[in-house]
Amino acid sequence: MSIIRNRFLNIGAIIKQFLPAQPCVLCGSMSHDGMWCDACDTTLPYFCAPHCPVCALPTSLGEVCGHCLKDTPLFTRTTTSFSYSFPLDKLVQAMKYGEQLALANAFAEKLALRVDQSDLPDCIIPMPLHPAKLRERGFNQSLLLAATLARKLDIELLSSACQRVRDTPPQSALPWKERRKNVQNAFRCDVDMAGKRVALVDDVMTTGASLNALAEAVQKRGAKNISTWVVARTLPRSENKVLRTKD
Repeated sequence: MSIIRNRFLNIGAIIKQFLPAQPCVLCGSMSHDGMWCDACDTTLPYFCAPHCPVCALPTSLGEVCGHCLKDTPLFTRTTTSFSYSFPLDKLVQAMKYGEQLALANAFAEKLALRVDQSDLPDCIIPMPLHPAKLRERGFNQSLLLAATLARKLDIELLSSACQRVRDTPPQSALPWKERRKNVQNAFRCDVDMAGKRVALVDDVMTTGASLNALAEAVQKRGAKNISTWVVARTLPRSENKVLRTKD
């Protein structure tokens, strides 16, 4: 089996060399490995530490964390690829504010590898932007992520099932304790979700308040199981030392 596997790896390496090279978004060197080169990939903070299955905060043995036991979110599981730390944070910011939209495909590819394909949801819903914010930015990065995930995993994409009905201040500008109140009743679901298993897609989870508010809107329309898929999870500073290893 090892000989066969090595042959496939060699063939893959040969094919890769014929693909057009492009500058790595992190170091600028020409690369055949995608948006970032293989060397920079080893520096990315892949999320591999034991963690709470509900909110993805690190726990010693992968058990449900105390916060989720005390104040259980409306979503039941979180899947993520990275911790939100350097240099991954720079890539996310380049996607959102530098209009390097191709990064959304690269992030979605990594996230798809983490999704449990033996238990896929019925549909995917991206975190919606308020129309004013959408006009300002020109695109919804969560929709770009969700579209690639839906295509790769062959899951229905409900791109307009939910709306953001309140133009709230950015969560990042608020203290953690105020973020839940900021997004309260900020979303509306316009589609009957009775009995549906749903994955909510966003770029970064910090407190989980926005995703929980979106989950509430979906649950009110009958969704029976809600999970969250995020590119990166913001971790407390004391916990932000995760294994940096390729998937």
